[in-house]
Amino acid sequence: MSSQSDKILVVDDSPDNIFLIKSILEEEGYTVSTAENGASALAEIETSGCDLVLLDLMMPGMDGYEVTNRVRGNTQLPYIPILLITAHDAPNVAQGLDLGADDFIRKPVTVDELLARVRSLLRLKHSIDERDEIAKQREDFVSRLTHDLRTPLVAADRILMLFQQGALGNLSAQMEEVIVIMARSNTNLLAMVNTLLEVYRFEAGRKTLAFQPINLRSLLEEVAGELTPLAQAKSLCINLDLTEELTSKMIGDRLELHRLFTNLVGNAIKFTDTGSITIRLTSQAEIVTIEVADTGSGIPPQEQTTLFERFRQGSHKSSGSGLGLYLSRRIVEAHEGTIRVNSEFGKGSVFIVNLPVKSTHIKT
Repeated sequence: MSSQSDKILVVDDSPDNIFLIKSILEEEGYTVSTAENGASALAEIETSGCDLVLLDLMMPGMDGYEVTNRVRGNTQLPYIPILLITAHDAPNVAQGLDLGADDFIRKPVTVDELLARVRSLLRLKHSIDERDEIAKQREDFVSRLTHDLRTPLVAADRILMLFQQGALGNLSAQMEEVIVIMARSNTNLLAMVNTLLEVYRFEAGRKTLAFQPINLRSLLEEVAGELTPLAQAKSLCINLDLTEELTSKMIGDRLELHRLFTNLVGNAIKFTDTGSITIRLTSQAEIVTIEVADTGSGIPPQEQTTLFERFRQGSHKSSGSGLGLYLSRRIVEAHEGTIRVNSEFGKGSVFIVNLPVKSTHIKT
């Protein structure tokens, strides 16, 4: 990219310094805007944006440290390189670098050094922007592809269901067995596609949750009832410990919480060969706690630290795509809650979800 397209913000409380630096940069063809204090700089960055900030470290009022801290703390801003400008006798710039600044230069600045550092940081800016754009395009592609894949999978699911119901004629025993296998495989694939689609909706910021009052006790009973046949097929039982009457009401998205607990209980069944699964509901102050405990194989300690990251598959033979628990974490975080696991390898696992009774997303 040419320098003509780069916008640089120069922040300094000295008009002479601003004039000098502005003249050097404009001579090279850069577009330069200026600010005389930290507050004005933040306003310029948030409203107009820029490709690079040249920031005086020592200014009255809001100094360069505070400006750097606020810029890096604003997650809505794209990445903007920050070049600190400091006098030779000024305090150490290490604090500014720790807060997120990218480089520094000391006054009085020399033309060659200033331009070299500016070019270096702009190259960094362009490479990061290009990387982010490629990542965005990849996510958009996967999201569209995943969405398009659902249509034939849903159609196949309906057709296989008609076969199983005998609506398309009688089937031989061998055909019935084949249809069952096909239906199971199609259902698994459709579940994977749905999970992937939900993950990318969260990551792209396109997920909208519908917060409303929820009877959590009723929701957990519903999930347990739906998954009981799956547990019974493995000779497992699902125990409900929902004794806390006061915890039955909370604010949340019922569909997403149903997806969350279905995933946790479903995982517990998948990774448990003997014993049982227990769902507990307790409350303390304004927090409800839901525990899903199993008597399964447990999770090795080295896998527990990355369990809720995307595409982190476990070593168990039944491990899936590595997206289910990542999606569960995103759902919990969208409800301003936390999720963690306690597990001892070979002795089972307990997944613990803490949720606020009232989300701050709801205005009261």
